Amino acid sequence: MLKNFFWMCSGADTDVLKTSSKSEQIKFVGIGGTVFFTAVMAFIASSYALYTVFDNYYTAVFFGLIWGLLIFNLDRFIVSTIKKQDNKWKEIWQATPRIILAIIIAIVISKPLEMKIFEKEINQVLLTQKNELTLANKNQIANQFTPEITALQNEISQLKQEIEAKETESNALYDTYISEAEGTAGTKLLGKGPVYKEKREKHDATLSELQQLKIDNKIKINEKEAQIAALVKQQNNQVVKSQPIIDGFDGLMARINALNELPWLPSFFIFLLFLAIETSPIFSKLIAPKGEYDYKIQDIENAVKTWVTQKENQRANVVNTDSELNKVIYNELSKEEALYNYKKQKAREILQMQADAFYKSQQKIIG
Repeated sequence: MLKNFFWMCSGADTDVLKTSSKSEQIKFVGIGGTVFFTAVMAFIASSYALYTVFDNYYTAVFFGLIWGLLIFNLDRFIVSTIKKQDNKWKEIWQATPRIILAIIIAIVISKPLEMKIFEKEINQVLLTQKNELTLANKNQIANQFTPEITALQNEISQLKQEIEAKETESNALYDTYISEAEGTAGTKLLGKGPVYKEKREKHDATLSELQQLKIDNKIKINEKEAQIAALVKQQNNQVVKSQPIIDGFDGLMARINALNELPWLPSFFIFLLFLAIETSPIFSKLIAPKGEYDYKIQDIENAVKTWVTQKENQRANVVNTDSELNKVIYNELSKEEALYNYKKQKAREILQMQADAFYKSQQKIIG
């Protein structure tokens, strides 16, 4: 049963193989096994690749199975259509398009398994890239809010500077009227005279302005600080919202790019391995000598070709013979006087009938 299954996988004619030698049967079992296990590897590789895309086992297995069947059918077609020739160069020329197709299939199959084999190294590369993207994202978002936040902070500094300037002015006036009272400056008269009173009133007015300025600027500072807090919160929200996108930066394309960042030699050897697996059925048929099975298939094809050629020649001869007979018969008929007179009489009757019909139609029009 297993032997028949691998024969089916090889695309060979099982009826002919059953009548062939043991060595021929074993050869096609090997070819069929190679085709089958290549399809299995394609199923595993595509399932993993699709899992990285859909993140769902059932979807990945379903589409992976379809891809595996597709590869199986392609390999089976490639192997079954290579016919053994008496000239090796003709065989190589015949197999060239199939070898190119096999190379393409090997690339498609090997890439997902390379990603699985080097998964840890790829994750490390992706982690580095994610960290760089996170920093770049934060800087980019910060650049959107920094000008406005900086402007508000400058306005707060100006408001504080106004308060400090007013405090300095008030303190200076306080020192002035105290010195006037002590007689150490100004009029240098000890006591609280008119000048002292004038300077005291000026200080009190400035102090009152300072207190009012503190109240007004405090309100403005609180408002601007609230605006800064809102902008910072909005900035942090954008960072939080965009972070899942960066965290999800591990799809199929990202992993392929990360794989390309790794040394090429290990990946190249894995590709060579799958290329050898994929092209082994083709090269096995090219290298193997023309065997009993090939001669039997050639004999069957030649018999069919001969039979079809004979049928085509017979049909062509029948057509030619019928054409020649028709020419001879119609030539003889054209020379018979009785047939000529019969045709002439019929023509006269037709013309007379047409004339009568025309005369009746004219009579109806006149009447």
